[in-house]
Amino acid sequence: MRVGPRAAAWAALKAMAAAVALLAAVACGTDGAAPQPARESTAVGRAPAAGPTLSEVALAGEKLFNANCSACHGIGATGTGQGPPLLNRIYHPGHHPDFTFRNAVRQGVRQHHWRFGNMAPLPGVSGDDVEKIICYVREIQRAEGIFEGSAFDTVC
Repeated sequence: MRVGPRAAAWAALKAMAAAVALLAAVACGTDGAAPQPARESTAVGRAPAAGPTLSEVALAGEKLFNANCSACHGIGATGTGQGPPLLNRIYHPGHHPDFTFRNAVRQGVRQHHWRFGNMAPLPGVSGDDVEKIICYVREIQRAEGIFEGSAFDTVC
């Protein structure tokens, strides 16, 4: 059976799309699946199943997070319709180290993993406050099983 030029072009286009999707998955460090919450309890807009016991620094970071970040990233970093959940393996410290959070606050972030749009810089949040917020996020990520132990260089 002979394949016409349109069918051949369509097949080539589908093959290129599959290759681009594979390259994007490899570049983003995923297995090709769409990013998913770490556990069902951390789906966008839901609170973690049980709150972890937080250090004093993380408790201060929680208050700062709620005041400066939760409008988009949700109470408990579970996400909203305005921003992604930080309780997601995408934000594992091996993929998004602490400096990426610092840069996000200082410089903003171009949309790349999600379709919420760009994140604007937050000039009113001090460097010390950012460190406390990062500590809070890392402690709740650890409690949700996104990463374990101290194998990654995090502020907490």
